[in-house]
Amino acid sequence: MYARRTVVKGVASLPLAAVLADPLLARAAASGLDTVSITTEGGKSVSAALALPAQAPAAAVLLVHEWWGLNDQIKSVAAEFAKQGYVALAVDLYDGKVASTPDDARSYMQATVPGEARDTLKSWLKWLKAHGKANGKTATVGWCFGGGWSLNASLAEPVDATIVYYGNVSKIAADLAPLKGPVMGHFATLDRWINKDMVDGFEASMKQAGKDLTVHWYDADHAFANPSGGRYDAEDAKLSWSRTLEFLKQNLS
Repeated sequence: MYARRTVVKGVASLPLAAVLADPLLARAAASGLDTVSITTEGGKSVSAALALPAQAPAAAVLLVHEWWGLNDQIKSVAAEFAKQGYVALAVDLYDGKVASTPDDARSYMQATVPGEARDTLKSWLKWLKAHGKANGKTATVGWCFGGGWSLNASLAEPVDATIVYYGNVSKIAADLAPLKGPVMGHFATLDRWINKDMVDGFEASMKQAGKDLTVHWYDADHAFANPSGGRYDAEDAKLSWSRTLEFLKQNLS
């Protein structure tokens, strides 16, 4: 147990990019999180990974994983958010399944039931707001599949800030009425799925709905912030992360 604590403490001193780029370091960082479970409002039993900051009460961040599932990488990002002073909860929309191939990831993503996912996210956000270590301020952040669900979570249960990394943002103005806080989006110019037409439409819908949106474009491809993938762009990943932290600081302080 002492050795495990020592390893986790050592990993905590490393930059996030270094941890995410090394599966062994990511696993070590992920091991420092606690597994928590609830029964959702819809009656489903769900689990998530929780990382707590050194000082509390603190604002809370809900993380939604990529199409791969709740893997060590996303748990490592949650650990980093805790290091930055936030209560961080990495939710699981795949019921414990984690993909190792694109075919599996696609299958898990397509099998996600929208109503159940919304119920899960809404229930976890309410849990976070009431957590003894949290101060009631909340934000959501997600990547790829999770980027779209970060936005959906904020529509299901209003939060103080929403961050979308190259996620599906196809919404009309009427869909966006429940949004409480501002939204920040990180998008890639080479992304053929979450493309400029989609994002332009989202910007128009947000403007029509009278909502606050900041969009950042990067000369990169989809999943540019994921060091374990072939499209990783270190410079843009670092820049987007710094913008994410500043956005949270401005809206959760």
